[in-house]
Amino acid sequence: MDSQLIEELSLNSWQPLSTLLYDGWVIRLANGYTKRANSISPIYYSTYDLNAKIEQCEQIYLNQGLLPAFKITPFVKPENLDEHLNERDYSRVDLTSVQTAELKKVKEPVLHSIKLDETVNTEWVNHFCRLNHVEEKYKDTIVKMLSNIATKKCLISLYYKEEVVACGLGVIEREHIGLYDIVTDSKFRRQGFAEQLILNLLKWGKEKGAKYSYLAVLLNNNPALKLYAKIGFTERYRYWYRVKNA
Repeated sequence: MDSQLIEELSLNSWQPLSTLLYDGWVIRLANGYTKRANSISPIYYSTYDLNAKIEQCEQIYLNQGLLPAFKITPFVKPENLDEHLNERDYSRVDLTSVQTAELKKVKEPVLHSIKLDETVNTEWVNHFCRLNHVEEKYKDTIVKMLSNIATKKCLISLYYKEEVVACGLGVIEREHIGLYDIVTDSKFRRQGFAEQLILNLLKWGKEKGAKYSYLAVLLNNNPALKLYAKIGFTERYRYWYRVKNA
């Protein structure tokens, strides 16, 4: 699997509300919901004066009431951008591991008390916001972002005693299923529910033609890192954000 392809797929699968292409940089905006959807991905070659370009990007975010943020991957252009942003008073946050797995090596789930939805619905959004403690003000934004996904998607919920205890999102493009928004009720963690949710989601992906999977996980999330390793995911590359200090 090509790592830069994974980065491209991840941008497509987690849709913002607005996107601007600016001299090789992808500027993403989504009312402040998640850094992934409210940051600049400088993944293509840049030709403009760097300082002037950064200042223009900063103004776009400040006009939206957001702190400017850049997603720093191994593919950034120019290559010295991270050092340059550090000198401009940007802090490094959210060190993240991007991991991949071959679906033919992933085992089958044993728990099947799930609900799969291929269209956006408020029931799943309400469960996700409850489990992940998302503020009410972001619900409309989440619905719009999910609705903006142009490729095949699956909203999955896992039940235990008729209660939703975990949920997640899978998005398929070019034989890859990306995993997003995997969350388990805090009262039901470390009981195997997250693993069964993911295995069911990957099974759905295989049935829809996916051969590979990818995800992003914070490197300080040790339980999630252990779970993904158990399932068969391995690291491909890392990224972090540079966020302008207030």
